[in-house]
Amino acid sequence: MLSRNFRLQRVGNIDWLQRHYNFAHVSFFIDELIVLDVTRGDRNPLDFCRTLEALTTGCFVPIAAGGGVRSLDQARDLLRSGADKIVVNSPLFNQPELVQALASTFGQQCVVGSVDLKRQADGIYQIYTHSGSQPLAESPQTALHWVSQDWVGELYLNSIDRDGTGQGYDFALLDQLPVDCSIPVILAGGVGNGQQLAVGFANPRVDAVATAHLFNFLGDGLQRARQMLIDKGADLPVWIGLDRLGLRNSPQSATA
Repeated sequence: MLSRNFRLQRVGNIDWLQRHYNFAHVSFFIDELIVLDVTRGDRNPLDFCRTLEALTTGCFVPIAAGGGVRSLDQARDLLRSGADKIVVNSPLFNQPELVQALASTFGQQCVVGSVDLKRQADGIYQIYTHSGSQPLAESPQTALHWVSQDWVGELYLNSIDRDGTGQGYDFALLDQLPVDCSIPVILAGGVGNGQQLAVGFANPRVDAVATAHLFNFLGDGLQRARQMLIDKGADLPVWIGLDRLGLRNSPQSATA
């Protein structure tokens, strides 16, 4: 699916994805792959597990997967299907006992808290749950206070306003975090080119940058974007000898 402001557009099925996106290849140019089930309405968790397993075969970077996780058994199935981490969104705020159980069972480092925020007409930000359809009554600072301290290993902050627009990150999302937040932050929503990734990565409050979908980077765009980050001094792994694997490489370095 392609997404713009959380409105979805279908681009192809799993066969199409496997033909156009070999994640065993893509994994040389990313540090982590996030796969989310964004199905509206009833989900089929077993189908998602099968899809996850098929898509990520040979992908050697960590994989975070989620979307509709509502039980330990669902999380366990995702982990058995190739996921290294579990992404939770709505349960952060309406099913905290599940988030606590996930952290207790699999470890805090295994749980990624995904938070979708939207700027209101008065300029105040609000968290939305259930695929961006339901606003949360509490302020972001109040809602994220316990989340950012106790039960997740990473926070994935996504801007509903910037999602799919290519307008760059909304750094005001970072101001919604509690001042004492020490959890690594992944910033998402709005990337349209490598330069915007670089701007996000340069922000001292950001630990990782994400593009909401890889469709922005057809051809060698993702590889070039990563090389730009390395050229600008980003502390990222460098792979040597990608040419021997049939991947294009610069004379001096390669990227992962």
